[in-house]
Amino acid sequence: MKLVFSLCSQDSGSEAHRIAPSPVVHVRGLCESVVEADLVEALEKFGNICYVMMMPFKRQALVEFEEVQSADRCVACGSQEPVYIAGQQAYFNYSTSKRITRPTNADDPNSGNKVLLLSIQNPLYPITTDVLYTVCNPIGNVLRIVIFKRNGIQAMPSRLNVIRNDNDSWDYTKPFLLRRERGKGRQRQAILGEHPSSYSDNGYGSHCPLLPLPGNNRFKRSSHDVPEVVTYPLPQTSSYMSHASSSVAMVSGLHPAKMNCTRIFNLFCLYGNIEKVKFMKSVPGTALVEMGDEYAVDRAITHLNSIKVFSKRLNVCVSKQHAVIPSQVFELEDGSSSYKDFAMTRNNRFTSAGQASKNIIQPPSCVLHFYNVPPCISEDDLQRLCTEHDVPGFIKYKVFDAKPSSKTISGLLEFDSKTHAVEVLTVLNHYQIRIPNGSNPYTLKLCFSTSSHL
Repeated sequence: MKLVFSLCSQDSGSEAHRIAPSPVVHVRGLCESVVEADLVEALEKFGNICYVMMMPFKRQALVEFEEVQSADRCVACGSQEPVYIAGQQAYFNYSTSKRITRPTNADDPNSGNKVLLLSIQNPLYPITTDVLYTVCNPIGNVLRIVIFKRNGIQAMPSRLNVIRNDNDSWDYTKPFLLRRERGKGRQRQAILGEHPSSYSDNGYGSHCPLLPLPGNNRFKRSSHDVPEVVTYPLPQTSSYMSHASSSVAMVSGLHPAKMNCTRIFNLFCLYGNIEKVKFMKSVPGTALVEMGDEYAVDRAITHLNSIKVFSKRLNVCVSKQHAVIPSQVFELEDGSSSYKDFAMTRNNRFTSAGQASKNIIQPPSCVLHFYNVPPCISEDDLQRLCTEHDVPGFIKYKVFDAKPSSKTISGLLEFDSKTHAVEVLTVLNHYQIRIPNGSNPYTLKLCFSTSSHL
């Protein structure tokens, strides 16, 4: 692995319309979560960028190129073909400013450039903010880190606009900054714990440090806390080695009439939280699934790639996109929407470390474990449920002994084949069971059992 260091910059603003060419370009139509690194990643192909200023509440930004010719290329390209920044099309024009006004002391040649661009080529293990913090902090106090992917992995430690603390960005001056979804106040946590700084051999086993990270409080580290020799143990058998790093999976081979966003969620939620699902209009039978983190995507690929669902074989791989954008929404064959946001659903099973630890990461099998079923539901009722939803019935049934005071029952269902079990889980997972005089429905929960037969 090789680190390539180069210097970058950022910042300031105003509006733009059709005016004389300027090295400063006004960018519009940005998504809410965009950061400076996204702009640098998308626009540096037009020329060297010396400063970026974000206007987040307007979803706009100013980008100052070193040469006006670079700005010319950017504006011309944007007028002829779509240019995407963080997965969303952006629009460009020259700014009325010829130069972005820097903050106090930013123009002082003795103040130095405080943003460092790191290019990581051929990474042999997951590169997270924890890894880069451990590498950079002994040299100087790191304020912020933003990681983005382009021709490998690139990162910018120092003065950047960071809106969340996670694997790809971290503001060390705001240790309690959380990632929230649309201001609803819910923290988006990483699978099997917060801000993981490790990766195990099988992708979901016990955690061990990827780097020797001393101390229990990451926000109190100093250069004296870091050991003199930093070692880089490599995972031996992890399937991560052959997968790119993205929290978005691309799924193809979906049955056009029988698969929709909800059914994809029912299947993929066994391996990690699901944020969004979107079917691609330009590629029939293909959908993008944004999961809680790249580890969840790795699990989904490991266990769901090449399985058969409704007589079609799924192909699950890492998407080149790093977020699902709700564009080109259309109606699927069953009348449902091609896009659905699951970020706030209670059916996600990895929303806390405690909840995640209760999930057994298991490949598809011919035996399903069912739970959260009202005691009045019988074997015949479950068999009838399969018939009503046009999915295969089970051949064996087993109910576990429950306490007399228990309000629900659980058990096992065995099917003729693994494919039948997968189809039943895809359709009936999270089915709402209503009982007479019941105030609230019971949510049927299904997962693959560790048992191969009953």
